[in-house]
Amino acid sequence: MVRCGDGLRIVEHPAPSVDWSRTDYDSSGRAGLKSGEFMNTRLGIVCCGLLLTLAVSAPALTPKEEHRTVTQLLDRNISNFEHEFVPACEAMPDDKFDFAPTGGEFKGVRTFAQQIKHVAAVNYELGAALLEQKPPVDIGDESGPASIVTKTDVLKYLKDSFEYVHKAIATINETNLTATVKSPFGEGAVSRLGLAMSVPSHGFDHYGQMVVYLRMNGIVPPASK
Repeated sequence: MVRCGDGLRIVEHPAPSVDWSRTDYDSSGRAGLKSGEFMNTRLGIVCCGLLLTLAVSAPALTPKEEHRTVTQLLDRNISNFEHEFVPACEAMPDDKFDFAPTGGEFKGVRTFAQQIKHVAAVNYELGAALLEQKPPVDIGDESGPASIVTKTDVLKYLKDSFEYVHKAIATINETNLTATVKSPFGEGAVSRLGLAMSVPSHGFDHYGQMVVYLRMNGIVPPASK
């Protein structure tokens, strides 16, 4: 409202409206928030304070750093190779275990079974060098025993070789990692680390060849599915 008087201009604003339905009166007649609304407001303040307290007092969550020993790292490396190689060997049917490619430049290559036996024999050879002992089985000039021919026997020979390698890897630690042992491939010496890394590097070389054998027979290697 605007009023004029004595040259003065006075502006009056209407008083704010009050929603009396949202108020209660105490014994003295004073108005206030209804009790339920007051409790909700008070509860909200308490919860906010509690959350702030927890946020300040809680320690910062940082991921726990996992420390693996040299032995664990090397053993995991062997396991990774084993978990790809063994299923690929198992994927070839029994009647194809003596398969070898004939077309192209494949003259004189190993059969599928011979590839497996060779990898197993070298596993034993490398493991024995790490343990500084003779191989516990016949490795047949890195070809494996001639008497092992069936799929069942070939796979057992392979799996046993991995078990032996894991046993050998367990002897490697931070202290003897770079220490040398007699080379299983002739004169000279080689580090334990070098022997341990040779297991998967040699095996994967033959795995690549065996993948070709599998695909030529219409079989997708399990690791590629």
